[in-house]
Amino acid sequence: MSLFSDNIRHLRMKKEVSQAIVAENLAITRDRLAKYEEGKSQPPFEILIKISHYYHVSIDLLLTADIRKIDIDGLMQLEDNRILLPITVDREGENTIEIIPHKARAGYLNGYSDPEFIEGLQHITLPFLSNGKFRAFPVTGDSMPPHKEGSFIIGRYLESLGEVRDGKTYILLTKDEGIVYKRLNKNGKNSLMLISDNTFYEPYKVKASDVLEIWEYACSIATKEYEPEDLNPQTIRELLLGIREEVKALKQINSR
Repeated sequence: MSLFSDNIRHLRMKKEVSQAIVAENLAITRDRLAKYEEGKSQPPFEILIKISHYYHVSIDLLLTADIRKIDIDGLMQLEDNRILLPITVDREGENTIEIIPHKARAGYLNGYSDPEFIEGLQHITLPFLSNGKFRAFPVTGDSMPPHKEGSFIIGRYLESLGEVRDGKTYILLTKDEGIVYKRLNKNGKNSLMLISDNTFYEPYKVKASDVLEIWEYACSIATKEYEPEDLNPQTIRELLLGIREEVKALKQINSR
């Protein structure tokens, strides 16, 4: 028996329906469904999609997770059956905020859709955050002042890129870069422009199809005390712009 066959058999029994009813909804024969549940045959891609839609469970969970060990009702179902977002809840049933620590930052790209990975994270609650699902992501580098290395950005989960507003900041999970925190501008229907507040870093484009998750800035948690001698963001921008202009001038002189 395969993990997939165990999962679809478990889901059917949980739904309390017969093989005949499921097969009818999938537009296949009962015998064909029985072979899938017994692990004697694997469904083609188009049938796999139908099964995913019928049980409201993403394909990656059907194929890679033991659904018998997962509280399916505790997962967040998104529109169009795109995915089931793993979340954690407290004893009162309220969503908690999972914290992605710096050491787990690299692993988040592989574990973001794994309920066991999400359940293993530390979590907090913030009573002033409501009406949404929130998650805390670590800050790295100096591209988004005044947020320093070691701080955390708490984001509210967005179900679609259509909710993105130009000029606002977001945490993105992308196929190539993993977790990034940038200011966004829509660049047509198929891409986004990612902009750093530290103008030393050039803006760059990301294909919309490469975005796996997107979280809107909700608040931040600083882990280091603010020091008065720190340069403010505006001063940093002006300093970097001045350096950039000086470098350009030197390049022009050397090219003559």
